[in-house]
Amino acid sequence: MPSHPCVSRARVAPAEPAGFATGDSADHPPADLPPDVSIVVPMFNEDACLDAFHRRTTAAMAALGVEYEIIAVSDGSTDGTNARLATLAAGDPRLKPRYLTRNTGQWAAMSAGFRVARGAHVVVMDADLQNRPEDIATLLAAAEGGADLVSGRRQGRPESAVWRLWPSRAANAMLRATTGCPARDMGGFKCLRGDVARRLRLRAGQHRLLPALVHLMGGSVVEVDVHADARFAGTSKYGLNRVVDVLFDIVMLWFQASFKARPIYLFGRISLATVLVAGAVLLWLGLERIIVGTPITSRPLFYVSMGVGLAAMMLMGFGFVLELLSDTHARVTGQDPYMVRDRPPRRVGDAIERERA
Repeated sequence: MPSHPCVSRARVAPAEPAGFATGDSADHPPADLPPDVSIVVPMFNEDACLDAFHRRTTAAMAALGVEYEIIAVSDGSTDGTNARLATLAAGDPRLKPRYLTRNTGQWAAMSAGFRVARGAHVVVMDADLQNRPEDIATLLAAAEGGADLVSGRRQGRPESAVWRLWPSRAANAMLRATTGCPARDMGGFKCLRGDVARRLRLRAGQHRLLPALVHLMGGSVVEVDVHADARFAGTSKYGLNRVVDVLFDIVMLWFQASFKARPIYLFGRISLATVLVAGAVLLWLGLERIIVGTPITSRPLFYVSMGVGLAAMMLMGFGFVLELLSDTHARVTGQDPYMVRDRPPRRVGDAIERERA
């Protein structure tokens, strides 16, 4: 079978991430060679889309001529999704369903898929066919240059400008400003190096931030154009509350990027600035007491300054506690905030700059 030129044919099983243990040895015995591509598909109540999704995806991968697996993760679906996945998997050994016991969120389904994905490349897509399976070839071709993540920039999105497109553009702009990630579209279609996907430990909401997360780890991120279609069937799970959630996700990511390793830097600076302001006010009140004779304790500003000074001390203590928790978290997880390569890394954004030119 011919091999797609961008996919390595090395058939060496990737090492499991530290601290991870599952019952997947029964599914993938040591002699079972890893595929070239793992397609991770988080889904919730997508029964009406599954047949078309499976048909188009298998056809697209057959055209590429690479070994692949489809890891469909049902996030506590309550319709016929689970039963349909089981039926399709019975006739296709490459389809490997996973079933979360309750609806936890897209980030959890994506994480579950990453942990069992064995491919040299991991593609992340939706089951509603808003992402075209035929565009997988475009992502893999872009990954040929050694990028850690290829982000699909959605073209022709058939969604509401007010409720989806404009908020999405604003959020992407804020993410670029706070993280420095060059990708202009953080959501949607993605292709990651397999080792990068397996080392990611997502938190709630971070499925929307994959390019920024990889960029903050020192990985290279490139972007290519992909198609964006309307849903094949069903209704969108995206609501106005997601817009607000994204804002909090951006703030949290900024904090993690800037101060996760040393939170005392943030809280210490705020505390120091607050103490200086409170001290200056108290000094002014003291001078006024000496020169004019106004009793300090009769001034409301005196009590405000004392309260602000006390709050500054509490902030400093909070920073110390977070410093200890950050150190403990780093030791327990054993996850380094960087990636190591045996060759010089590709400059972040090279492919994007070439496309813009």
